[in-house]
Amino acid sequence: MNKGLEEIITRAGDLPTIPVVATKVLQLVNDEESTVEELAKVVQSDPAVAARVLKISNSSFYGAQRQIQTLPHAIMMLGFVTLKSVVVAASVKQVYHPYGLTEKLLWEHSFGAGLAARLIATELYRINPDEAFLGGLFHDIGKQVMNYIDKDKFQEAMQLCYNEGVAFETAEQLLFQYTHEEAGSLVIGKWNFPEHLIKAVLAHHTLQLGDDVDPYLFDLTNVVSLANLFCHRYGVGTMHEIEEADVMSSLPVVNLGLNEERMKLLLERFIEVYMQDKSFFT
Repeated sequence: MNKGLEEIITRAGDLPTIPVVATKVLQLVNDEESTVEELAKVVQSDPAVAARVLKISNSSFYGAQRQIQTLPHAIMMLGFVTLKSVVVAASVKQVYHPYGLTEKLLWEHSFGAGLAARLIATELYRINPDEAFLGGLFHDIGKQVMNYIDKDKFQEAMQLCYNEGVAFETAEQLLFQYTHEEAGSLVIGKWNFPEHLIKAVLAHHTLQLGDDVDPYLFDLTNVVSLANLFCHRYGVGTMHEIEEADVMSSLPVVNLGLNEERMKLLLERFIEVYMQDKSFFT
């Protein structure tokens, strides 16, 4: 293990922690005897999270036909599994505070990738859309870990990206002893998320999963990788669009077996949903 990762582990107590309400909700969702009332009570214990859960629940992304005004109603409409991803999204936003321009861009890119991953997963019918959402949400959380541990060095990396056109992967190699994928996989491991989510975050750029990879993990990782490309194509959380980005013939598209027609529809649907529901998540 390199020194940079050793430092992260050594300083584990200083890393962002997932808010208590999200931890409790994850526990209750996994308990078959949990009730709507118990879940609502836990979410209500954090007014900021409760307000964001209601706000997100009313987005078109979750298909609300009429306004949802109470948490029990939101839980009934969303279901326990989807509630988990919504609460995690509402809670994890706190990790991106203090909320300057850097944190704002990182958050927009993260939730944008979550939206994209859920759309792609829904189209494929091969992986759980809510799990895909979490994979997209977490894929770049390692960048916020870097920002959290050494803000000056991370800002230097961002300056290289935006002022000199250096790819972030190159900038982080110059300035850090570890990658954002490695940092992100460590922090969500600390938060006790499933192993396949950790592996998908770790491999979302390289797609290196080994020869005998589980088909579900293979699809999840490629969906997360493709969701990241969707965001770069439209400049979601990256300040500018990359119109020349060849998303259509990218490796994740090939690996997932998506043809050009389906891809065009997915890209159109993504930017439509993102622009329509952006205010619900930010």
